[in-house]
Amino acid sequence: MADSRGSVTRVEVAGRTMRLTSLEKVMYPATETTKGEILAYYARAGETLLAHLAQRPVTRVRWPHGTGGESFFEKNLPSGAPSWLPRVQVDDVTFPLVEDLAHLTYLVNLNSIELHVPQWRVDEDGARLNPDRLVIDLDPGKPAGLHECARVALLLRERLGRLGLDLYPVTSGSKGMQLYAPLGGDLTSNQVRDLAQQLAQEMTKNHPDLVLWKMTKSLRPGKVFLDWSQNVAAKTTVCPYSMRGRDDPWVAAPRTWDEVEAGAEDAEALQQLDFDEVLVRLEEHGDPLEPLLPA
Repeated sequence: MADSRGSVTRVEVAGRTMRLTSLEKVMYPATETTKGEILAYYARAGETLLAHLAQRPVTRVRWPHGTGGESFFEKNLPSGAPSWLPRVQVDDVTFPLVEDLAHLTYLVNLNSIELHVPQWRVDEDGARLNPDRLVIDLDPGKPAGLHECARVALLLRERLGRLGLDLYPVTSGSKGMQLYAPLGGDLTSNQVRDLAQQLAQEMTKNHPDLVLWKMTKSLRPGKVFLDWSQNVAAKTTVCPYSMRGRDDPWVAAPRTWDEVEAGAEDAEALQQLDFDEVLVRLEEHGDPLEPLLPA
């Protein structure tokens, strides 16, 4: 039940009474998407998103005045965070953990539109575990886009398939795409990083007109940068099902390989998805990324 008084709305979330502010505030000027609609998306996608956030320290990107204004990354626990918000100390940073819908709602209410996580989890004592997945971030340099990313994704699926790894594609909600592969936890972050770097170098050698492994920006126009560095322990990647702070309310959305194959054939066939489209897909098909989750 909600009790709305001016710009403050009181709601019950996961057994906690919470004060949500400025629900009518426009956060995406181009589409007039409001803060209330963002919170509603995260509530409806929450069960699925929480499974991908579980046991991972969460870095947020906050837009205090909406996506038309300035943003900033926030790693440390927010000032004034309630005692019931879980946390974990990693090096000299105290990160929040997100374990239920109240935790998620609290952070999103602070205009945390994007949620980023590492490829590793922590155990019950807060100790860092080995990564449980590999990620390859496909970052296209204009005029390249999702069409070129889809072509590279198919090449990587074939190559990693020969190593016994299954890949799961996610359109990033920004420019490109991520490819995830579940790991058994027997490799360190440095070992996974080295594997991804070697793969990126090999792909660049075999497809120099399409792929790039170096971060040099002057070399990137028209090619797809394989960002192997996302596997470094200190790095984070946008969590699947997180919204993005772009002009449109796009989401980091799991895709089928049929969609990727169509996108490799036709530049118009594969586009980023917004939050309404992602909710429909979740309701109709469930989460295609379940194989990435711990047993």
